[in-house]
Amino acid sequence: MSIIGIEELPARLAGGRTLAGLDLGDKTIGVAVSDRGLSFAHPRPVILRKKFSADAARLLAQLEKDNVGAIVLGLPVNMDGSEGPRAQKSRAFARNMAALSDMPFVLWDERLSTVAAERTLIEMDFSRKKRAGKIDSAAAAFILQGVLDRLQSLGRTDPD
Repeated sequence: MSIIGIEELPARLAGGRTLAGLDLGDKTIGVAVSDRGLSFAHPRPVILRKKFSADAARLLAQLEKDNVGAIVLGLPVNMDGSEGPRAQKSRAFARNMAALSDMPFVLWDERLSTVAAERTLIEMDFSRKKRAGKIDSAAAAFILQGVLDRLQSLGRTDPD
């Protein structure tokens, strides 16, 4: 496992591999996966966190099922650009995953992703209760869509 730059993604996604986005929370892991064309982020069911080994096994099984070639991990940067304890937890998660998979990670500034995801769910008229179960995967989709849009603007989405 390595942490790579966004410009390295197309080579890692050759052969129709998809890209996953993760939003790490204390209780859940929000998951989203791109389509094979790397245009759209699709939320997946959240993973309820229990123990790292069990969480990682469930996550890796889902990523394998979705033919994922790389992972975008939301990095919770403070509004002033500094990194606090939550960013450290995200970096530790990526390091711990390195022992279980050689899938590369891209760290992506996720400032305000949860706020944006919640606003979108409110606009879609989801009740507070329904939003609670979908917010982390919606945030993961928001993070992933940001990377997909960036890849499009770089003109780098054709891995072949």
